[in-house]
Amino acid sequence: MSNTKLWTKDFIIISSVNFLLTLVFYLLIVIIGVYAVDEYAATASQAGLVTGIFIVGTLIGRLFIGRSIEAIGRKRTLFIGLILYIITTSLYFLQLGIAFLIITRLLHGAALGIASTATGTIVAQIIPKTRKGEGIGYYSMSATLATAIGPFIGLYMIQHSNIQMIFSLCLTLGILSLINAFFVYVPELKGSTKTIELKGFKLTQFIELKAVPIALITLITAFCYSSVLSFINFYAIEIDLVRTASYFFLVYSIAVLISRPFSGRLMDVKGANYVMYPAFIFLTSGMLILGSAHNSFTLLLAGSLIGLGFGNMQSCTQAIAIKMTPPERMGLATSTFFIFLDAGLGFGPYLLGFFIPAISYSALYMILGVVVLASSGLYFLLHGKKERAAVKAVAG
Repeated sequence: MSNTKLWTKDFIIISSVNFLLTLVFYLLIVIIGVYAVDEYAATASQAGLVTGIFIVGTLIGRLFIGRSIEAIGRKRTLFIGLILYIITTSLYFLQLGIAFLIITRLLHGAALGIASTATGTIVAQIIPKTRKGEGIGYYSMSATLATAIGPFIGLYMIQHSNIQMIFSLCLTLGILSLINAFFVYVPELKGSTKTIELKGFKLTQFIELKAVPIALITLITAFCYSSVLSFINFYAIEIDLVRTASYFFLVYSIAVLISRPFSGRLMDVKGANYVMYPAFIFLTSGMLILGSAHNSFTLLLAGSLIGLGFGNMQSCTQAIAIKMTPPERMGLATSTFFIFLDAGLGFGPYLLGFFIPAISYSALYMILGVVVLASSGLYFLLHGKKERAAVKAVAG
């Protein structure tokens, strides 16, 4: 029975580490652009670069650690990432100009990419095989909590304290993550001694090809969801629902927290299709309702539907990426998944920004809702039909 236990000491600790790291990310992302403008008289484009280059750094960190994590060791990689995370967080205290702040953000993002790839790989290893979907769903909730709590703390502190206090809190949280990591036990991989060949320069050293199909679905849906993250406040101003918009991500998080335990278990018992197809419908509906929102109820309803859709889709696709991959390439699969996720979230706002002058925010959300619906067909071609065949084979 012990080999199916989910809520172990190691699972709780690694989830708490992920929560603290993600909390710092979301805490800073809502205030760092304002800080750049106030402290360094940054232009709007520079402030956007300060905010967004963090995700570029995360991509770089994931890309290069994915090929090396098995050779370095999973726990050792986690320590390397956390130590770099603490060092780069300390650089925020040095006020050496806008260029230095941009470099700091890039390096800080790279450190997060290393550390979070390690936590994602470790948690996938320690979750029982029969509870992968459920376990990753619960693990992902640590990041979901951070998306709600981080921005709240950041906005509250910037109003009631100073930036040095915020940086001090971020540094403290980084140190707590490192301390927690000392108590995690990462067992050796059983049944395989294979490692990734690091000589030369091959695509398979950076990307797990078996994870690419489902990661591509993640890229598209994350691209669509990035419009919500980036433009919801501008849209709320346009439709005169600014006060309501402050509760949007709180409602989103509640919807994810309530549904994740059920969706994860459903995936393990019935298969990924039973989660993914409803999630496509929820996300499509949420985007369409968001595009037609005209009062507080419809705006918050959109938030809950988007949470049920994208929130569950994110954990389900991560579980699929891991299940499709041999154990010795689990770290690379995790890295591949997050590379595609971060690319969608990071580059989406920049690319979608070109369309804003030509169309309204309402039209943008409507169009992206149709894109999500269309991507469900792509999911069927890339994975859904294989999943259905596999479930039938087991049942038969």
